[in-house]
Amino acid sequence: MTPMPQRDASADYPLTLGEDPAFCPACGQALVERVLEEDHRPRLVCPDGHVTWRNPRVVVGTLPVRDGRVFLARRSIEPAVGRWTYPGGYLEVGEAAQEGARRETEEETRLLVEVGRLIGAYSRPSAGVVTLVYEAAVVGGEALPGVETAEVRAFGPDEIPWSELAFTTAESALRDWVASLPGRGPRHVPELYVTGDPPEEPGETPG
Repeated sequence: MTPMPQRDASADYPLTLGEDPAFCPACGQALVERVLEEDHRPRLVCPDGHVTWRNPRVVVGTLPVRDGRVFLARRSIEPAVGRWTYPGGYLEVGEAAQEGARRETEEETRLLVEVGRLIGAYSRPSAGVVTLVYEAAVVGGEALPGVETAEVRAFGPDEIPWSELAFTTAESALRDWVASLPGRGPRHVPELYVTGDPPEEPGETPG
């Protein structure tokens, strides 16, 4: 089996949920951190008791596959410019997860796809995102750079550039996809699962 990459590219680039809002979106009053009754961590609360929740964002993407090869996109923007990843991005309001994954794929690779099975759901607590990655059958289009990408290329299971991947979620999804192929090994298990609320650290930006 291909050895695990020694370098996590996502660790070079900061991503958080952004600065905490200062004012309540419901009433406009100043927010303060307060532990609510029977709660376990501080929340942003205004004097009238409105809570401003800070929740992870959902990222969706695909592994576009044709003739047993998976298409990856080389990023043209930071973070991780010049590195490879699956096409993906933030799910929009009013959009189904599969539809968002299809849209992002077409925007970034110009490939037309039919979204299929879920490869996996990958949680990054320190980055504030939960990523859903689907396998997708390429049914049309031409592999060309699109929004935020410089190159689109197909790789066989034994050709994936593990040391040049942009994010740990890309590595996990690709390893899970390879492991699901006939004659391959067990499902990939990351070396470290993050639990609780770790200190803020650099993370990933999907794209």
